[in-house]
Amino acid sequence: MNKFRTHNCSELNEKNVGQKVKLSGWLHRKRDHGNLLFIDLRDHFGITQCVIENQDKNFKTLEKLRPESVILIDGSVLKRSKETQNKDLKTGQIEVKVLNFKILSSANELPMPVFGEQDYPEEIRLKYRFIDLRRNEMHENIKLRSEVISFIRSKMIENNFLEFQTPILTASSPEGARDFLVPSRLHPGKFYALPQAPQQFKQMVMISGFDRYFQIAPCFRDEDGRADRSPGEHYQLDMEMSFVEQEDIFKIVEPIFSELFSKFGKGKKINKFPFPRISYKTSLDKYGTDKPDLRNPIELCNVTKIFKSDDVKLKIFKELINKGAIVKAIPLKNTVSQPRSFFDNLNNWAISEGASGLAYITFEKNNGKITGKGPIGKFFSEKGISEILKLCKLDEKGSVFFVCNKEEEANKFAGIARQKIAEELKLIDNSLFNFCWIVDFPMFHYDEKEKKIDFSHNPFSMPQTEIEDFDQIDPLNVLAYQYDLVCNGYELSSGAIRNHITEYLFKVFKKVGYSKEMVEKNFSGMIKALSYGAPPHGGMAPGIERIVMLLANQKNIREVTLFPLNQNAQDLLMDAPSEISDKQLKELNLKNIKK
Repeated sequence: MNKFRTHNCSELNEKNVGQKVKLSGWLHRKRDHGNLLFIDLRDHFGITQCVIENQDKNFKTLEKLRPESVILIDGSVLKRSKETQNKDLKTGQIEVKVLNFKILSSANELPMPVFGEQDYPEEIRLKYRFIDLRRNEMHENIKLRSEVISFIRSKMIENNFLEFQTPILTASSPEGARDFLVPSRLHPGKFYALPQAPQQFKQMVMISGFDRYFQIAPCFRDEDGRADRSPGEHYQLDMEMSFVEQEDIFKIVEPIFSELFSKFGKGKKINKFPFPRISYKTSLDKYGTDKPDLRNPIELCNVTKIFKSDDVKLKIFKELINKGAIVKAIPLKNTVSQPRSFFDNLNNWAISEGASGLAYITFEKNNGKITGKGPIGKFFSEKGISEILKLCKLDEKGSVFFVCNKEEEANKFAGIARQKIAEELKLIDNSLFNFCWIVDFPMFHYDEKEKKIDFSHNPFSMPQTEIEDFDQIDPLNVLAYQYDLVCNGYELSSGAIRNHITEYLFKVFKKVGYSKEMVEKNFSGMIKALSYGAPPHGGMAPGIERIVMLLANQKNIREVTLFPLNQNAQDLLMDAPSEISDKQLKELNLKNIKK
């Protein structure tokens, strides 16, 4: 028999009444009723209520014991009276009378409580993460993460994927985010890099003749953190397949994600697959972003043509349009009951976000004629009103907000405003997971800062253009077989069909200023591998943290990460990064230059 417990703290029920039991766990909370002391004993599995009378020799010791001390209780199982049963607990029908107990480990005064789920400053929570993880919500989040990974692994194996582990110490790549570097002791002055992703290795797995590969891969990027991205490291389901086209990958992934979100989504609905395919351009035009939340029914509309015409005499917009701006409309149906303050508050919000404001127009019907109301209503002719209503698919009960700016900025802010307005009007169905694929990404974009063409996505992607036609097309018009899986406004995964033809890779890199020699030097392993016969292949890499974050209904990725770094990429628990000794520096042939 185990000396610490006969049962865990979620197992006991009416069938155990009268039995002698041993339970071990943390003292979750105490309730002193004078003649009786009630103790909630907690372990990984749940909570059991224990009770001790004030005449018992152990009463005073238990009464003084601090919360979160670890104790062993010998007792007998009693049935609770009907009025005292707790239907929220698995063990709520019974309680354990304490016959004897032992302190296994006493706790100091807590820096933060476990009982009660109070909000505490993140700095304290991360510094004492081992206590934070005892809280029920955090404990359940981390359990969910483990279950999600186990489910994904089983589904990948079921679909004939082989699990491999690719190197953690590798070469630095000139593309992508900033690398974390590791100095080499044996090769002074040289450095390894931690992988930003197993991109090149997983392609080499395909070139090695394996047909389907996956791993739950750690990835390291020296970039700033945000709510949906961890600084430092993250995990992804890295996968690759040979002899496939884009649709083949979608057909594998969609059923897995549908089942995953059905199983762990707490009853939320999932849109049926095949998921919608939305081109990058269409997504920007209709939603202002390449990560659209399709639960939001609002669709943006380009109304630049109307504002350029004589039917709208809004001088400030016309001046901006003449300088290259566009006008994006955010049409809203059935807002006739909204007070003036609703519109003015959104205008003030836009100003607080750094925009010049949100111009708007509402409508009313007089004598069979629809006219414009609001700050800019007077600038619209009768024909202008009619054109806006027609283009935005509205009637006199609707309203429209307008954003005027350069195309990229107008789309971006209109997309943010679209989401804000939908939240204000409670238009978003929170009981739904709505997936889509964003496809047809541009291969290149013009970098205004560097004044040159650069890659807009993964440089190893296959262009949607035959090799013999590639040089005849404007690079900014070249699309790639690149795709993102998006759910509820979050990008869960990026992926691509890879460029497996070396000569084509040289052509692609040449467009951004890389000579053949530079490509061979910077990507020597990849080029060498591709030149010995490579199958057409492709894959993707869904982020584990973002998947779990959505399933757990959390807004911050640190809520689903066991021991995360804070926003400044610091580990407050282990005090990292930390200084190293002069001896270690000398072994690595490094010198610490202090600012």
